[in-house]
Amino acid sequence: MILGLKKEVRVSGMSQWEKLKQLDTKYLEQLHNLYQDENFPMDIREYLAHWIESQDWDKAVTNYSLATIHYQNLLDHINNQYSRFMQDKLFVCQHNFKRYRQNIQAVTGHCHPVDFERHQNVEQKIIALKMSVQACEQELKFLEEQQDEFDFKFKTFKCQESNNSEKQKEEELKVLQNMLNILDNNRKKVLEKFGEFLSEAETLLSTLVKEELADWKRRQQKACIGAPLNVCLDQLENWFTTYAVCLFQVKRLLKKLEELGEKVTYDKDPFKIKRPILEKHAKILLTNIIKSAFVVENQPCMPLQSKMPLVLRTSSQFAVKARLLVKLSEVGNHLMKVKACIDKNSPNGKGYRKFNILGTFEKAMNMMDSKFGGLCVDFRHLQLKEQKCIIGGKGSNEASLTVTEELHLISFETELVHQELSIKLETCTLPVVVISNASQLLNSWASVVWYNMLCSDLQNITFFSNPPLAPWSQLSEALSWQFSSNTKRHLDPEQLNMLAEKLCGVRENYADCCITWAKFSKENLPNLNFSFWIWLQGILDLIKKCLEDIWNDGNIIGFLSKKRERSLLKHKPTGTFLLRFSESCRDGGITFSWVEHLSNGESKIRSVQPYTKAHLNNISLSEIVRFYKVMADENVPEHPLLYLYPNIPKDEAFGKYYLEPEAGSELQLKYNRYLRTRLIVVSERPPSDVAPGMMDECLQEDFPMTDFMDWIGFDTDS
Repeated sequence: MILGLKKEVRVSGMSQWEKLKQLDTKYLEQLHNLYQDENFPMDIREYLAHWIESQDWDKAVTNYSLATIHYQNLLDHINNQYSRFMQDKLFVCQHNFKRYRQNIQAVTGHCHPVDFERHQNVEQKIIALKMSVQACEQELKFLEEQQDEFDFKFKTFKCQESNNSEKQKEEELKVLQNMLNILDNNRKKVLEKFGEFLSEAETLLSTLVKEELADWKRRQQKACIGAPLNVCLDQLENWFTTYAVCLFQVKRLLKKLEELGEKVTYDKDPFKIKRPILEKHAKILLTNIIKSAFVVENQPCMPLQSKMPLVLRTSSQFAVKARLLVKLSEVGNHLMKVKACIDKNSPNGKGYRKFNILGTFEKAMNMMDSKFGGLCVDFRHLQLKEQKCIIGGKGSNEASLTVTEELHLISFETELVHQELSIKLETCTLPVVVISNASQLLNSWASVVWYNMLCSDLQNITFFSNPPLAPWSQLSEALSWQFSSNTKRHLDPEQLNMLAEKLCGVRENYADCCITWAKFSKENLPNLNFSFWIWLQGILDLIKKCLEDIWNDGNIIGFLSKKRERSLLKHKPTGTFLLRFSESCRDGGITFSWVEHLSNGESKIRSVQPYTKAHLNNISLSEIVRFYKVMADENVPEHPLLYLYPNIPKDEAFGKYYLEPEAGSELQLKYNRYLRTRLIVVSERPPSDVAPGMMDECLQEDFPMTDFMDWIGFDTDS
């Protein structure tokens, strides 16, 4: 975030925000591009302009303590502005600033001091590398001047040799020999400088590729399955580009040394032996950095499934984007065509499906698809079509994998030509799952989550031949990401404990538990006809379609065992209720449970039959809670739901979700021959203590049975 602010200040030349907004259209477009990333939106830059422009962002980039202070101050200013919007009743601005605060916290919340220090270490090494190149260039210039002086004196000596006496010749030869000795010594020093540079560059290459790039790839894996991690490539691109520029410069300097060696050479000339070795070393380092710099920036994704990348459906379009992290203006002049293909090195097992890529699968890299001028290629309209296979069938491969466990790789090939270098480049996506039917989507997504949660080998397409166990510490984190990436709320430890109980049984501690792939997504839950994963995805879909606002605001506990539910409610006042998800609905269901205290002092926990998407599409949960009634002994309806756990009055908790009465409705009643109706839910309480319209948690373990009075009640509102 701080690096982004610093970049904006550099682009703007330290001008004020108002001046920036008055720039010509072509520069305004660059400004818009700069703020496309929602991690730091333009709204914040606009409203907090005075404070932002008064801070020393250059210093914050290199000072972790100061950066932390700036971050906390930024949150304070966002909060203050948010409060002003509330006072002025600017609803949209209020909503945006609340979301921005959450986004900024999500991104920076994962920046550990160790990572910051590591990045600063890389920055220092990059700076040192640039200084080493400059030192090499200065040494070469000094050497060239020295050699020109020697060359001039030597040629002068040759021209005057016939006119000089033997004594003069001897004296001049001694001078020339001394100069040559010094020149030879300096040539060795220059070569040592270049050798030191290349050793330094080799160490840095390992850091960039094996640590920083590998870390980015791992973060990208996690981000694909919902982790709130920053996978922006700008910093890596800056490092890779600076590194490559330094190496290309050294390559030119080594070529200059070759020219100097051709002008002046002698026996045991170190240029003849050591310079070719150094040049070869430089080419190897350049080749390695450029090959490593070709990456997949955006993994394959169908447009309507942006939250489920890496699951592709045949005959459906998908997009994928590759990027070269070495930004060289000269390279842009060379047409780099990138070709996409699938399963270039696929297994030949029986039944393993083969596909063809349709659409424009060959495109030239350009700088238009990148925000800041990098080389990218964006494939936006690719499709997969299965090849006809005579032997075997879908999902019948030798490893007995199902279609949703079969992994495929999409790869990209191109060639970079620059400064006498011709380098073949290739990169590939993370493994994708290819389906032909929408019913396979959720199981395919389970495969994507399991793979990217556990596998560090990014091309292991036989992963599901022997899938590893998942430690609960990793799985619980990935399960929480499913909710935080689709809503604005993650799962808390108590909710995760309930999920752990469903997978591992009742235990005091789940830290050491490991879950099998089959238990996670293939085996049915006890006494049910669906798996844990299908059940969880049904609940997530229910939240997204019917409950998102109530869920985001924390009014749904959701994942709660019946034992825990009773312990929470039994000592609360009569009418205290909570919302939890059904454990028996395949496609997601939600119920509410409340406590009643009988005259004999006993407490009873009542629950209503779960509501599904079919119910909630007709009447919202907030309206159900608002008007829910139970028929008392004398057919007098009463409202049993009074306080949302722990002690929030029902209307205070749910009032903002209620449907407001139509304007002028009371006036209209005077002239309307019909009474208005309202859709409500009523449960009937029979004379006995435990009604079939409710449920005593002691009598039934799974879910309650409720008598819906056709859902329809009449309310005159008069």
